[in-house]
Amino acid sequence: MRLNQVIDTKTPPETEKAGLLDKYFHLTVRGSTLGREIRGGLVTFFAMAYILILNPIILSGTDSTGAYLGGGDEPNLAAISAGTALVAGIMTILMGAVANFPIGLAAGLGLNSMVAFTIVQLPGMTWADGMGIIVLEGIVIVLLVVTGLREAIFRAVPMYLRTAISVGIGMFITLVGLVNAGMVRTGGGTPLTFGVEGSVSTLPMAIFVIGLFVTAILMVRKVKGAILIGIISSTVLAVIVEAVGKLGVSGEDNPGGWNLSVPSISGSPIQLPSFATLGEFSITGPFQKLGVIAVVVLTFSVLLADFFDTMGTMVAVATEGDLLDEDGNPEGTSRILLVDSVGAIAGGMGGVSSNTAFVESSTGVADGGRTGLTSIVTGVAFFLATFLSPIVALVPNEAAAPALVAVGFLMMQQVPDINWNKLTTGIPAFLTIVMMPFGYSMTVGIGVGFIAHVVLQAATGNAKKVHPLLWLVAILFVVYFLMGPIQSALA
Repeated sequence: MRLNQVIDTKTPPETEKAGLLDKYFHLTVRGSTLGREIRGGLVTFFAMAYILILNPIILSGTDSTGAYLGGGDEPNLAAISAGTALVAGIMTILMGAVANFPIGLAAGLGLNSMVAFTIVQLPGMTWADGMGIIVLEGIVIVLLVVTGLREAIFRAVPMYLRTAISVGIGMFITLVGLVNAGMVRTGGGTPLTFGVEGSVSTLPMAIFVIGLFVTAILMVRKVKGAILIGIISSTVLAVIVEAVGKLGVSGEDNPGGWNLSVPSISGSPIQLPSFATLGEFSITGPFQKLGVIAVVVLTFSVLLADFFDTMGTMVAVATEGDLLDEDGNPEGTSRILLVDSVGAIAGGMGGVSSNTAFVESSTGVADGGRTGLTSIVTGVAFFLATFLSPIVALVPNEAAAPALVAVGFLMMQQVPDINWNKLTTGIPAFLTIVMMPFGYSMTVGIGVGFIAHVVLQAATGNAKKVHPLLWLVAILFVVYFLMGPIQSALA
């Protein structure tokens, strides 16, 4: 059932007789049920839950003044995690209620790294100033959405590039899953290596392998909830292994440990949250410390990264759930983009970095989620996570990673939709796909693909066929890729 039928036709009589949830979220029209939405929402949450651990780690350093985010004499990991969960819960519920689309939002990876390792390290810049840059970027994106420019750019992108973006994201999240599970690592004399010296030599890696095959077998046998069952069963096994073996966290002196989080609970599973990061932002501070030109450059660089990551994620999720209209666009695109844009402002004001759409949402869609009710379930789970952080931390990366790999396979199935024999489409599509995992950035893949599309169309005498907005975006991406030299010149 195509999503445009939901918008362009009257609600079927049988749906009118359904419950309020069915009427508001169009469960029947989209071929879903309450059970599937709950299951999909939980799968999305567990696939995204790593951000509650990873975001605090990334934002745990000091700013240029030597201060920690959230205050105190040491990293305030609990407050950052609670703030991350709170803002993610609010924005994800808004996405479900306003846009009726199954996408979860949380602090964006890459964006938080830009804040932590670049922006707040500039002379005089504080964490509040860095979050102020995020708020400014969010305001600009909201204005672009309200004026229709953001959606216009999205609709100007050729269908083959949208497909390539979706496939590339599948490759990207597969690599993320493999890295999170420790199956792909740096070192060994090569940029990447398999396992530990080429072997599956640790118990956490073995649990990933078991979880991957459990998930694959359940998918092949068409078991409902295959991905969620895979996550839960792997987590139970991980808890047992840790209870017996006491593996601890992986490190140079402990290569056989867990990557990032240990599947065990010490003390009470319920904790009262601290929201010390809320309100830690300053819009005027960056102008006072850096000046107008530098603030504009920083805001522009963050904006580009945020702008196109969401576009790729939206297409990937909509494609996975068959939620595209006959023109290849998700219905309600403007509402989706608006909520996502507000997420940047909310993340900055919450002191946890820009909140953006997570491609891991495709795991919940792959497991049955089709409407905004999926997002609401995910959002409620994030709210509960502010109190249940020990339980959230119980799911190790090795147990969640098989879900990412499984979704990567599902996205790869779109490859035949690209005309590879036509080089003017095949080459940009190829570059889009490979640069996402190899550049470890969705934005890089999208930018390279856009530039390649424009250059090849112009080189073959088809410059007039390129939408003017794509010319503009390609030029902006060229500036984005040269941002390092530009910033050096302005310093």
